Amino acid sequence: MAYTVVYSNHARERMVLRGISSTEVEEAIRIGVKSRQDARIVSTYRYFSVVYVLRRSRCYVITVKPRW
Repeated sequence: MAYTVVYSNHARERMVLRGISSTEVEEAIRIGVKSRQDARIVSTYRYFSVVYVLRRSRCYVITVKPRW
């Protein structure tokens, strides 16, 4: 199922700060290694992780953080 990706302001700020593009984030959501954090999904990919929730046909990106 294809989701519409919606970014929070916080996630956009973190992406700019860390030099991560929306294409990379969407790739991480699609093929990254998934784990659960309560109702949230954490997708780990390359050097960063994406925290998001799925609601209906939308994927809400909460934050993007480095993997150190």
